Amino acid sequence: MITLQDKELLAKKGISEEQIAEQLACFEKGFPYLKLSAAASVEQGILAPDADEQKKYLNAWEAYTQTDKTVVKFVPASGAASRMFKNLFEFLGAEYDAPQSDFEKTFFGKIGKFAFYDDLNAACLKTTGKDIPALIAAGNYKAVVAALLESTGLNYGALPKGLLKFHKYEDGSRTPLEEHLVEGALYAANKSGKVNVHFTVSPEHRALFKALVDEKAAAYARKYGVDYNISFSEQKPSTDTVAADMENKPFRDNGKLLFRPGGHGALIENLNDLDADVIFIKNIDNVVPDKLKGDTVLYKKLIAGVLITLQQQAFAYLQLLDSGKYTHEQVLDILQFVQKKLFCKNPETKNLEDAELVIYLKEKLNRPMRVCGMVKNVGEPGGGPFLAYNSDGTISLQILESSQIDMNDPEKKDMFEKGTHFNPVDLVCAVRDYKGHKFDLVKYVDKATGFISYKSKNGKDLKALELPGLWNGAMSDWNTVFVEVPLTTFNPVKTVNDLLREQHQ
Repeated sequence: MITLQDKELLAKKGISEEQIAEQLACFEKGFPYLKLSAAASVEQGILAPDADEQKKYLNAWEAYTQTDKTVVKFVPASGAASRMFKNLFEFLGAEYDAPQSDFEKTFFGKIGKFAFYDDLNAACLKTTGKDIPALIAAGNYKAVVAALLESTGLNYGALPKGLLKFHKYEDGSRTPLEEHLVEGALYAANKSGKVNVHFTVSPEHRALFKALVDEKAAAYARKYGVDYNISFSEQKPSTDTVAADMENKPFRDNGKLLFRPGGHGALIENLNDLDADVIFIKNIDNVVPDKLKGDTVLYKKLIAGVLITLQQQAFAYLQLLDSGKYTHEQVLDILQFVQKKLFCKNPETKNLEDAELVIYLKEKLNRPMRVCGMVKNVGEPGGGPFLAYNSDGTISLQILESSQIDMNDPEKKDMFEKGTHFNPVDLVCAVRDYKGHKFDLVKYVDKATGFISYKSKNGKDLKALELPGLWNGAMSDWNTVFVEVPLTTFNPVKTVNDLLREQHQ
């Protein structure tokens, strides 16, 4: 039952009553598992270009950056870093005072290696009157952690990852935000040296991001000879989803409907608002210091070159089909391209007349396109590349999370476990059609690919609805191509101690 107060809240968020009904229906019926054909591999759906092909793709990207096209680097950066410090929060609340777990011992044993060490030392002096060595010598380990995490000190427990100091350099330390600015200069600059970088941030941190950009961007612009255009957006309130109780009724907190952010899939709206031809997407915490950026930059240019090469061919075919002046052989060539280069197969095409086939080919060619880097599987958690069935009966490449796969089916579970590659979130997207118009990306979302997670609020259990993920269901009706990229391009920071790995030192 929707109350007057509910209606006011919905109006404020820009959410319709129909949307609420749709979301509650999702809790009722759940989401179907996706039907899999196979795990993608280098033999099946993942490209591994040889040296000559790499050169061709790199040249294609170089040529593209010399045109008037707009390239944007898009960085989802809204998450707070609290999960990164989960172990340290636990230490603060523990019964004991000296480090006991391996994690705690490593943190304190190598504390001097963190890029934020000097700032933390100053925070300790401010909050306790003692520096880190003195506090450790006195056995007061918790005061050091408190100075790191709490608002009286550095407040790292409440800040977003993008604003934390990750890497040490001769001339100071850098945050992930700064590392992304440097990356942008190295592979996303246009012919006049303009670099567009867009960060999605949470409302409460926007001013802090902007302040850091105002402080640092000019120095990087001078260093790399570029001109930055840095913009921000927030997840739209209209993409929040209603929470449900265990009976699938709307969850109420003090009588008010409870809404939760819809997960990274909500960012398809932010992506849709960008005025761009090509968009790179990469997570905020997957950055390395300059000495290791070579592979990252090379493979970013490479996957962009693959994208441009495929897009130009698709555009040429669409123009040919539009002209009406094509032969039966040319139609078969285009079908081969869709099947072999875009990895979109349809067992029914052999039964179609040319006229029907042309309609099918136009539809499959004229949609957004993305090329995704895939790294070899080393047991990190995360989604992976698969060939999956779509609602129209076609089979195409998709990135799937484990929650989308029926793990009770031994065959599917085996496919998931034997997957040779996984998704590091390393995408480059083409978002205009062959006539130069922007695609409406919201139209290419598969709404049946969200998932339900279990949370609690004030001690009461609730169900939360995650929208189809940005690189999963939100892009499921795109043309998707996978390219193998080296593990050196994937260095995420999930816990604070990951910053002690040699890749971040």
